Amino acid sequence: MISVSEVVSLAEHQAHFKALKPWWDVLMDYLVVIMVMVSFFSATLLIITDKVVCMPISSMPHKSPSTGLHGVPMPSQSNSGHSGYLTHLDYQQYLYVSAVCYHNVVPWQSKYFPYLALVTTLSLLFSSHFWFKYPKTSSKIDHFLSILAKCFESPWTTRTLEETTDQQPNLVRQKSSCSRSMPYSPRTPLLGKSPFSPIHSLMPTIMNKKEEEEAKALFEKIRHFRSYIEDSDIVYRVYTGQTVIKMLKILVVLGYTFSLIGTFSFHHICKPGIQPLMGYTMFNCTHNLAFILEKLLLTYILLVSLYACLLAYALFWLCSHSLKVYSFEKVPDGAELGDIPDVKKDFAFLLHMVDHYDSLYSKRFSVFLSAISEGRLREMELNSEWTMEKLSEFLNKDSRGRWELQLAMLPAIPKAVYGLTEIEVLKLELIASARILGAVSRLNTLTELHLIHCSTKMDTEAYCYLQKKLKVLHIRFTDLEEIPPWIYNLKSLQELHLSGNLNSSNNKSIHLHSLKGLTHLRSLSLNSNVQHLPSAILDAAGQLSKLSIQNGGTALEGQGQLKRMRQLLEVELQDCQISKIPEVLSSLLGLRCIDLSSNLLNIVNEIGAFQRLRDLTILRLNNNAITCLPPSIQHLHNLEELSISHNRLESVPISLFSLVKLRNVDISHNNIKVIPLEVGQLSRLECLAVTGNQISSLPHELCRCTRLKSLKAGSNNLSSIPAIFQKLTLLSNLELAGNNLTSLPVDIVSCSLLRKGGLDVEEHLLKASPLEIKRKFL
Repeated sequence: MISVSEVVSLAEHQAHFKALKPWWDVLMDYLVVIMVMVSFFSATLLIITDKVVCMPISSMPHKSPSTGLHGVPMPSQSNSGHSGYLTHLDYQQYLYVSAVCYHNVVPWQSKYFPYLALVTTLSLLFSSHFWFKYPKTSSKIDHFLSILAKCFESPWTTRTLEETTDQQPNLVRQKSSCSRSMPYSPRTPLLGKSPFSPIHSLMPTIMNKKEEEEAKALFEKIRHFRSYIEDSDIVYRVYTGQTVIKMLKILVVLGYTFSLIGTFSFHHICKPGIQPLMGYTMFNCTHNLAFILEKLLLTYILLVSLYACLLAYALFWLCSHSLKVYSFEKVPDGAELGDIPDVKKDFAFLLHMVDHYDSLYSKRFSVFLSAISEGRLREMELNSEWTMEKLSEFLNKDSRGRWELQLAMLPAIPKAVYGLTEIEVLKLELIASARILGAVSRLNTLTELHLIHCSTKMDTEAYCYLQKKLKVLHIRFTDLEEIPPWIYNLKSLQELHLSGNLNSSNNKSIHLHSLKGLTHLRSLSLNSNVQHLPSAILDAAGQLSKLSIQNGGTALEGQGQLKRMRQLLEVELQDCQISKIPEVLSSLLGLRCIDLSSNLLNIVNEIGAFQRLRDLTILRLNNNAITCLPPSIQHLHNLEELSISHNRLESVPISLFSLVKLRNVDISHNNIKVIPLEVGQLSRLECLAVTGNQISSLPHELCRCTRLKSLKAGSNNLSSIPAIFQKLTLLSNLELAGNNLTSLPVDIVSCSLLRKGGLDVEEHLLKASPLEIKRKFL
């Protein structure tokens, strides 16, 4: 016997898998139950009442006037007053004959069909649940169902779906306007006073910290489960194989059951071969269950045929649909949760199965597969953690004295940021779901924005505000796709700094969009690896006043395109593998600054052509391979800064010192041995750097450079310093470390602006200096 507890346990077990049972599987389960009942009933009848009744057939004519069916004598009235046919057999002989004839003449289907039907039905029952029990599929199914249950019960699912519903104004309007009205009558006075109130949508569910942590854990669990279940399609193959095997079984069952129709007979002629024992050769036998077995067979065939139709539909569904890919585009409200990636293989198949049970399950599952949903959860947690007080701790002043806030590696931008109205520079780095809200309009002083590997989206209100207020934009990216599309229409933007891969040689479809919409753009900086100037930059060529390119060692070709930038005042071409000064630079007559640092320059005779550039004041040629400066450099009369450090100069031409407007000269880290005496002609000189050369002495004429503020002469071969400091009253920075000095001149103390932090010499040298020097610098 089966106990009640076992039945309850079986029912609970079936309920556990109900979400993975489509309607045809449910109907097939019911059909199997009915088939089990039919076959069990038939088998019970066979066990309880199955028998044959046999009557002997006489071989000699009886004296009775007539005979019955099959020669059975008709009953007649005997002399004793009893009717019937006298056979001279006792009860035990009848039992014996019936038993023998039952085994000899009753066909096998009449004796064993119910048992065969029961076994076949139980086999179908076990086959229907094989994929739930198979070791390689049961673990995946159990894991899937447990996650599905958690997704269904999670408060975050409810909150997200409520917010999605709230974003559909038409639906909310219909719900809020729903009311039931009835005309007033004396019989219904209350209806006239108290109409049904409108149905309002529910407010988003409030989640506590524990529920937030559970939702985060569920996101992570589903992420790992997805990577695990999408590795194979074993569940799909087992279910398909299970369905095919059931169809083969059904075809076999239909084959043998149809062959049994009409084979159940009520009458049988039995010749048991026991005439010496009984005195009769033939017996007329009747099988009492033949009629009902015939009807039960037809019922069973009908049930099996319905089962076969459902199996045929299941096979059609398996073959006609792409069940190894599941797209959430068809899920209601799925668009509100963003572009959820399609799932594949077993994950997709299980979701297709769940859809046939209830599509609400897939809708709730999609909440935890959506990047937007996960971003909302992180944003909600972020806003509760990052308050205005905490953000104020990260607010600092930059080198220009501006209030700067830098946020890095956060899931979103905290809303409390928009309460810090003093922010002038905002830096966002590695923020996964960065979105600038319309509340940015509260930041009245914000003029500079940094986006570092942060593809930021923006609300319409925020875009309209920043279009008018933003002046400087820095973007660091890996791929061009990370550049937000809204940057190309910032009409008030004046400076744009792009740092990332702009070389589209590997993918021609990726390119920088035109900068023509940046109507106020004046400065453009590229830290990239371009081989040619992008056409998007040339679209804004006529309005640029500054162009800076740091090319990371990639050769920049097509430098002649620079001639289109007639308004250029500053040009920086660094690390562009330039071996010769571009001729096009001499045609840009408005240039004030030229920087060709970190290139391959060796001979720079083209400097003479710069005499056409009347406004040229800054020339930087650092980190090249220049061996000498041409005498024609003397024609750059307005030059104020010359930086030529980290080259291979062995001498400095005397003609250089005829440029009396020079204020900054940097010839450090070369092979220079002597500084010409003509250095004294640079009366406006403020900074002189000769560090890292082979200079053995400083000329006394330096004392004529009375505006000198910084003198860097470290790492040379100096053994003494001339007495030049009494006249250098503005000197505030002196570097002498790394020389062969044995003492410092006493007049160094006369430099009133030179402090302890501005003097760079060895400590032992200070200790060996006169007392006046010790007091001031120790």
